[in-house]
Amino acid sequence: MTGFFNAVSACLVVLLLMSVGYFMGVCGWMTAAEKKFLSRFIINIAVPANCITGLLNNLDRADLAQAGVQLLSVLLGVGATLLLSMGLASLLRLPRARWGVFAAMAGLSNVLFIGIPVCTQLFGEACLPYVMLYYLGNTTFLQSAGILLVERSGDGGRRPGGPGRLLRDIFTKPPILGVLLAVVLLVLDVRLPNTVMRVAGYIGNTVSPLALIYGGFIVYEVGLKNLRLLPGLPAMLVMRLAVAPVICWSCCRLFGLEGLVRDVFLVESALPVVSQVTVMAGAYGADEEYAATGSCLSILGCFATLPILMLLIG
Repeated sequence: MTGFFNAVSACLVVLLLMSVGYFMGVCGWMTAAEKKFLSRFIINIAVPANCITGLLNNLDRADLAQAGVQLLSVLLGVGATLLLSMGLASLLRLPRARWGVFAAMAGLSNVLFIGIPVCTQLFGEACLPYVMLYYLGNTTFLQSAGILLVERSGDGGRRPGGPGRLLRDIFTKPPILGVLLAVVLLVLDVRLPNTVMRVAGYIGNTVSPLALIYGGFIVYEVGLKNLRLLPGLPAMLVMRLAVAPVICWSCCRLFGLEGLVRDVFLVESALPVVSQVTVMAGAYGADEEYAATGSCLSILGCFATLPILMLLIG
């Protein structure tokens, strides 16, 4: 029961922090300009700093041997979830503007904006290396299959470029560069100066509150009165919040992952829709309202499902 009450407490903290962003939107203190700034600061500065401090403070060179197996488990789990989501979208006979959006929403998890705050609330700072591994696997699919799926639903045309463009998009992302830098430093057994680590720590500590304020403003933008179960969204919620963690659990069992790494992966797999899907839907001419509504409903839904998940995994 301890895990259940910890999850309830974590969800309450998340909800209260998100309410700050919602309140700022209501009062007009936060607009699209501030939202854009927050997104850029979190992704390009705060998360990379968080990656470096989280990995260097919680891992050593000996731990890297297991990282490959753990990453393989994430890739298999996310890939299987995406394939199942695509099949479900076809069974539901969703219109073209929603088919790929549904699959991306059901298959990909919000690892950063929701995942980091929730996991650190539940497991403490020791969870960060495993959060970063899950992010690496999740964002690989987001930048490849996720974009292709949303493009299929849109009328904005396909992006130019091929595999080279895909690799460039993945490996020029600051969070991934932060992970790679930390891994190189671990392999070389090099420690950054204490001053640098302290600065990175101060910046990295802003990720959780700012990410949740950002999420709260997204809910305000959509509007609570506009949240309704559009066709296909109930199935998406079941897939995202219930089926995805079952698939993740199966992959962890297959690779023999237990303890903290398994619990972190399970929580990460059961989190709301990744926020970039809404952005991509608007960019490629897909159903942006459908994506935004599904994203907000999944955020609210995880407040109910996450405590149950923690009760099940103990």
